Amino acid sequence: MTTISAMVAVPDAAAASAWYQRALGAVELWNLGSVVGLEIEGAPFFLAEPAKNRWATPVSAGTTTVRVEVFVDNPDQFAERAAAAGAEYHDPVRDHAMPWGPHRQGGFFDPFGHLWLVGDTSPLHRHP
Repeated sequence: MTTISAMVAVPDAAAASAWYQRALGAVELWNLGSVVGLEIEGAPFFLAEPAKNRWATPVSAGTTTVRVEVFVDNPDQFAERAAAAGAEYHDPVRDHAMPWGPHRQGGFFDPFGHLWLVGDTSPLHRHP
């Protein structure tokens, strides 16, 4: 089995972990202080304070540094929960015409400057 995950740069790992747990339903797997392992519905991702590691948070870089894509059964509910917790819900979930049929997707920026695209699970399967 192969798993690919992302590590997002945050200025304060503890505060970010708390927000992702509250807003996105993340579960903390482990916590090393400046690096935290989380998962959302079984999908792992990591947070880290980038000091002295030659990378930057979106705020210090002045731009987004990663785009996180999440595929869930109910993207509307997922994005609305994030918005209720303070995410900038700039791109409401809506249907997009794709070769395999409709794909529901939208996006938000979390309080740490990361762009999250939230969609249904339709792209996770091979399509002719």
